[in-house]
Amino acid sequence: MGHLQQKGEMGVGKVAVVSGGTRGIGRAIVEKFAKEGVNVAFTYYSNRELAEQLAEELGEKYQVQVKTYPLNVLEPEQYRELFPKIAEDFGRVDIFISNAIITGRPVVGGFGPFMRLRPRGLCNIFTATVTAFIIGTQEAVKQMEKVGGGVVISLSSTGNLVYTPNYTGHGIAKAGVEVAVKYAAAELGEKNIRVNAVSGAPIETDALKAFPNFEEIKAEVENRSPLGRIGRPEDLAGLIYFLTTDEASWITGQTFIIDGGTTFGVKR
Repeated sequence: MGHLQQKGEMGVGKVAVVSGGTRGIGRAIVEKFAKEGVNVAFTYYSNRELAEQLAEELGEKYQVQVKTYPLNVLEPEQYRELFPKIAEDFGRVDIFISNAIITGRPVVGGFGPFMRLRPRGLCNIFTATVTAFIIGTQEAVKQMEKVGGGVVISLSSTGNLVYTPNYTGHGIAKAGVEVAVKYAAAELGEKNIRVNAVSGAPIETDALKAFPNFEEIKAEVENRSPLGRIGRPEDLAGLIYFLTTDEASWITGQTFIIDGGTTFGVKR
């Protein structure tokens, strides 16, 4: 699958933009694209040093252009300045992966049992998930149109399909973003832009480990999966890359589930 290594207009290599690329799933995605010869722009929220170190490391390792930019997904209008900057630095934008999430204080009132949900936490989760996807995609499309098309992928989760304790707020938002993906795909196809979602069961990341019931979640996933383990970030990165290649050129408006068989799994 070397199509993304082909040169685009004016001999410039294709460019992937990944939100939230310093850790977990985002980092695995950034490295996968860099490994395949794709130039990568990725965002970070607070740890500039870590982000710049990763960009330098991957750029040298895979001999591609990798650069990092600050972004707060709770302020998705920042995408309006981010994408023109990336296009100026790289020459083009071909791929947008909406991955960044929020944890900690912003999700208070959105993470918890149903009867304890509160408007502020719910709104923050919705903003960082659905609104950020929509605004980010709108701005990405403006750049993609200049090069004749592109690919957008949003991360989702099976928390909108399978009951997960304390996950109501996130599950609702993930269901929303999957519907937004379908609408975007229906309207952007005429611009030669494909839009899909990749939905993972719980993946062992720092974000998941921040959940107070992480060990319980991990044990449940391992118990329900026929493969007997929790997911790893790399388990999602491969499919995400595939969906941006020519082999997936007739795939749009879909949600792909990577769950280790847990959605239909039986407790052992």
